[in-house]
Amino acid sequence: MSSSPAPESGAARPGRHRARRSAFAAGAIALATAAVGGIVTLASQPAADAAVLPNGFRSVGYMPSWAGSANSIQYSKLTHINYAFVLPNSNGSLQGLDNPSKLQSIVSLGHAAGVKVSIAVGGWNDGNDSGFEGLAGNATARTAFVNNIVNLVNQYNLDGVDIDWEYPDPGTSGNNYAALMSQLSTAMHSRGKLLTAAVVSEGYTAEGVQPAVFGYVDWLNIMAYDGGSPHANYDWSIASVNYWKSRGLPASKAVLGVPFYSRPGYYTYSDLVARDPANANRDCTTINGVQECYNGIPTIKRKTTWAMANAGGIMNWELSQDTNTSTSLVSAIYTTATGGTTPTTGPAGRTGRITGLAGKCVDVAAASTANGTAVQLYTCNGTNAQNWTVATDGTLRALGKCMDVTSAGTANGTKIQLWDCNGSGAQVWQAQSDGTLRNPNSAKCLDVTGNVSTDGTRLQIWDCFAGANQRWVLP
Repeated sequence: MSSSPAPESGAARPGRHRARRSAFAAGAIALATAAVGGIVTLASQPAADAAVLPNGFRSVGYMPSWAGSANSIQYSKLTHINYAFVLPNSNGSLQGLDNPSKLQSIVSLGHAAGVKVSIAVGGWNDGNDSGFEGLAGNATARTAFVNNIVNLVNQYNLDGVDIDWEYPDPGTSGNNYAALMSQLSTAMHSRGKLLTAAVVSEGYTAEGVQPAVFGYVDWLNIMAYDGGSPHANYDWSIASVNYWKSRGLPASKAVLGVPFYSRPGYYTYSDLVARDPANANRDCTTINGVQECYNGIPTIKRKTTWAMANAGGIMNWELSQDTNTSTSLVSAIYTTATGGTTPTTGPAGRTGRITGLAGKCVDVAAASTANGTAVQLYTCNGTNAQNWTVATDGTLRALGKCMDVTSAGTANGTKIQLWDCNGSGAQVWQAQSDGTLRNPNSAKCLDVTGNVSTDGTRLQIWDCFAGANQRWVLP
């Protein structure tokens, strides 16, 4: 995509790519290459289970440090929020974080509503990506950067990081980008944190993101805006996602970005609706003799419907530009994704033990809450490690986490583990009339490995046949 011009007088701050340099960076929290022990951490509170939309569909919103209020965000209608931005230096250190108290509020309010919050690093920054170029090409600086990101995530009790390097060019820059994302992937995923990235819609610079990166990230936020004529129209936006899928990006990792602003004037959607309520149901309007084009409610709903069948979610730039009324675009995404249902506040099903082969219980090994902990068969003992909630969203929850098919596998023998609840198909279980628990994502059933009732026998998925090792009694 081409760089964005300055906004007209009275128009909104520019779109997706603009990261504001902090006017008070010197007084903000500086993050150099410090050891974890040198960081003052916030009081640690476990995040609530991730907000859930059908089939693991994501609704991701960026929230800039310089606009909007933490209290105005519709948390119950989102699954993820990316706080924008913190900027990197070429030596791997981080510049001061704008408005840290706002981030703290978003984390507190978001976690209470089951929303995961990440820090977005980079942004357009007037086209200056020298910080990323420098750190990614130097192993020492790259490691320092990764360590500083880990420290920042820990300090603010964040759920992950979103890398907004715009743009790594094909060749050496792309190689360095892949190396950086590989190292970040190890650091984030070993800690149960998310790694995502914002990428351009198409074109030469998109080739700087190598297919190897697809395996390092949880998903890509595809910036399908600032292009197309009219701006971000339906066909052009869908073609942008299909371009990435054609390069090998799994559909589940493709998140379609939508704008909450117009071009060429960069008026916010809320401003457009305030000027004329009918603009909520249009994609173009005229202001001062200039045609301004954006995405109104019908197009947002149409894109959401497409993404539900062909992608992993919808992302928006950005939340402060939305309305908080019946014309809200966040609400349009939510109601389309849920079929108009109201938000749920959490699991409200039955709680107790799940028993199976030889009357033994489904158990979390060593009562550990670590991601990846084995789910096993064990003699019933009444502990919380055997206390499961059958949630209304189809998940089975114990110790604040979900029963999960490892790596969303579909092969016979894929093991069952405990993992952060994330709304994915790997965590949905459907009780069948024959007593089995079927995982629709894999079309397989919860199974006791080897049909053995010994304490500690791992659970797995296997082709459904309703044998004794596949029949379960729910609470």
